[in-house]
Amino acid sequence: MDDLKNLIEKLWEDRSHLSSPGSKDAIREVVDLVDKGKIRVAEPDGDGWKVNDWVKKAIVLFFPIQQMETIEVGPFEFHDKIPLKKGYAAQGVRVVPHAIARYGCFIESGAILMPSYVNIGAWVGSGTMVDTWATVGSCAQIGRNVHLSGGVGIGGVLEPPQASPTIIEDHCFIGSRCIVVEGVRVRKEAVLGANVVLTQSTHIIDVTGEKPVTYKGEVPERSVVIPGSYTKSFPAGDYQVPCALIIGQRKPSTDTKVSLNDALREYNVAV
Repeated sequence: MDDLKNLIEKLWEDRSHLSSPGSKDAIREVVDLVDKGKIRVAEPDGDGWKVNDWVKKAIVLFFPIQQMETIEVGPFEFHDKIPLKKGYAAQGVRVVPHAIARYGCFIESGAILMPSYVNIGAWVGSGTMVDTWATVGSCAQIGRNVHLSGGVGIGGVLEPPQASPTIIEDHCFIGSRCIVVEGVRVRKEAVLGANVVLTQSTHIIDVTGEKPVTYKGEVPERSVVIPGSYTKSFPAGDYQVPCALIIGQRKPSTDTKVSLNDALREYNVAV
């Protein structure tokens, strides 16, 4: 693996060798390892996450060495450089028409794809449902037993390679039409109500105490979050700016389904 990593790093710095068969084989080997879940773009590392930027570099390098091809699936036709993922039955993944997953993403056994889209480099854990018209962007990391509700958009982060991908940790619930992009990390067991939008600059304000506490780029564990707004002054006057409000917490419980249902009822969270 170290030899593979070193070769990818060299190719990243000097792309004049991309056309050689050995270079192409190395890049394709990395993407195949990602597709099989043997390596990841990012992985848990204690309380944080470690970004394997060399893996992201290999994915970026995969595009220029691939040729455009016509892909026919029954009456449907696609024209792309990246083939579609295959072998779902053997992998133990339920895939409902018209779910699409690109080769080079990993979907763990027990996951369910409703009509949705999962891009290259992504990782989707067991027990997770990617619901109707939800999208999982390139290199996004979705934990186990997560529910991405209808129309959720999880943004992709390919470049720069060292940038953290968007991360949704285990047992999270992401409500309908939520948008999480730019490498935001939603920590385990958090609940996002419908229409919450999170970018790196979004103010995530905990309003449960006597004074507000503001986070950026990360939702704390077990937080219950809804859309909100705050007043910001501009030269033209004061205007309302979107934010996210932490209005409570899921109760620590071994039964996360009960905890989730309690949180949704107690805080009247739209999903």
